[in-house]
Amino acid sequence: MIYDYEVKNIKQENQSLEKYKGQVFLVVNTATKCGYTKQYEGLESLYQDYKDKGFEVLDFPCNQFLMQAPGSDEELAEFCQLNYFTTFETFSKVKVNGKDASPLFDYLKEQLPVQLTKNKDGSLEEETTKRIKWNFTKFLIDRNGNVVKRFAPNVTPDMIKPYIEELL
Repeated sequence: MIYDYEVKNIKQENQSLEKYKGQVFLVVNTATKCGYTKQYEGLESLYQDYKDKGFEVLDFPCNQFLMQAPGSDEELAEFCQLNYFTTFETFSKVKVNGKDASPLFDYLKEQLPVQLTKNKDGSLEEETTKRIKWNFTKFLIDRNGNVVKRFAPNVTPDMIKPYIEELL
């Protein structure tokens, strides 16, 4: 169960995901120098719209894709706060693929090897992939800790709104 996992915050302290029990949350691997970095605005908008209804965004910077998340954990969190006014929690940098991948992301990929990806016409279609292909892959978790949806990086936060609303 997802609540069994511990992650590190930006101060390198262990934090149990049990903290989010009973909430809907979005787990995202992010980067500050990525073509999708502007999605921070949309993620913050989702957080502001739904935080009072029990919604959280969990931001996990990842430097695994073309080194697009350089800097310390604190620098990455500060960048997001100053440039995108984020108020949701940024955690310590993780790897999402390979032998050194975060156990949390291994679990998420195992639970949901199918993601929704955006077509050229803007519609969403399912794509089977266990591996995380790039930054800003998003996993939606329901109030019971179930991984219910996975979204490809090209799926913008505003496209996720209906799925969040359904769970809230």
